[in-house]
Amino acid sequence: MRKELGLLNVICIVLGIVFVGLAIWTALFSPQFFTTDNLFFISVCLVMALMFLASPLLYLQSEGRLPIPFTKRSTRPEVAQLAGSGPPLLDAKGRAVPPDVKSMMARMKQKRSEDV
Repeated sequence: MRKELGLLNVICIVLGIVFVGLAIWTALFSPQFFTTDNLFFISVCLVMALMFLASPLLYLQSEGRLPIPFTKRSTRPEVAQLAGSGPPLLDAKGRAVPPDVKSMMARMKQKRSEDV
């Protein structure tokens, strides 16, 4: 799965660069820059480049490899509970609760403490 995802991200990056290159090529080598056709072609190329480059950038941001500037990272209580610090959360039959349910329970507890 990781190889396919990497290949798709590389393809998206290459296509995004190609579309940016087409827009630059049209802007530099067209005889009349401010015609309707040239401006339309440049805008279409830039929108296509944005579409192809958004997916790899969002993937990198979700993996934590692309930090967003001017944002502070805070430690959230649900992250601490998912890491294993604290007592394990068990259901009625004594089985371990999945991580997504743990995070939902942590958010519900956090909202209750803010209401009080």
